[in-house]
Amino acid sequence: MARYVVNRLAQAIMLLVIVSAIGFAILHLAPGGPLSQFAASAQMTQEDLDRVTQQLGLDRPLPVQYLDWFGRMLKGDWGKSYRDGEAVLSVISSHLGATLELMATATIIAVLLGCWIGVLGALRRYSLFDTLATVGAMVALSIPTFWFGLVTIYVFSVKLGWLPAGNRHTIGDGSFLDLLHHLIAPALVLALVETAMWGRFMRSSMLEVINQDYIRTARAKGLPEWRILTVHALRNALLPMITVAGLQFPTLLGGALVAETVFTWPGMGRLFLDSIGYRDYPVVMGILMFSATMVLIGSLLADILYAVVDPRIRVG
Repeated sequence: MARYVVNRLAQAIMLLVIVSAIGFAILHLAPGGPLSQFAASAQMTQEDLDRVTQQLGLDRPLPVQYLDWFGRMLKGDWGKSYRDGEAVLSVISSHLGATLELMATATIIAVLLGCWIGVLGALRRYSLFDTLATVGAMVALSIPTFWFGLVTIYVFSVKLGWLPAGNRHTIGDGSFLDLLHHLIAPALVLALVETAMWGRFMRSSMLEVINQDYIRTARAKGLPEWRILTVHALRNALLPMITVAGLQFPTLLGGALVAETVFTWPGMGRLFLDSIGYRDYPVVMGILMFSATMVLIGSLLADILYAVVDPRIRVG
């Protein structure tokens, strides 16, 4: 088990280094570059730009800049924002709570609703419910998140006036009910695709389990159907979903970026787009590395947990 964990950890670290190198190169080779925001000021002279270039170390070769940035990042110094000079980690942490709140809510909705739809679809295979669930999942997977978000705003905010059109809370009101009121729309939009995916995976997993010999043996012994489904079938059907949870994290993170933009939710996704527009490259790289780290950690934990519950994985 220890060897398996070490191998997976080494792969994750190597992948993280590759992601950081590619991201750093793309940002610094993009048109305009890190100095474009400074050059946009009419008060900046060429001498001023040269001085800023030297202060930021942008006059050095790109590989040297990357190694210096990567070394400082490992020590906890992720740089400072070009916009206000605040530490990148502080900027990210100030927006992290909103993103985690949105992602956690959407995940709870998707897991509960998706698993229920998947189990019921497997037990009532080819029924009207299963057919509608299958068609609904295909439609949900085909709808762009931003389009569904705009439709939600138009219907439930503009036309019906039931839900706020955006933001995390009403100005001057930070109560729990107000926060929950603002959270409903973006969480449901973000959970749409996740629910469809969880439902399809759960249905396939449940169908595979209920056709196993030990389920037929349990029925032959006269065990109650509810006990067979909950103790024997559902328990084993949930095992593959551990891996699915790890694989879903990147999709969830990408969907959060879109949902936060549509609903002006003050999370990391909104910060990422604002930072790109401002060409605040230290913050962009910080968010990129933080997101990549979270994705790799989620995938690593899912693999380790699956290896714990299924020793056959460790053998390979």
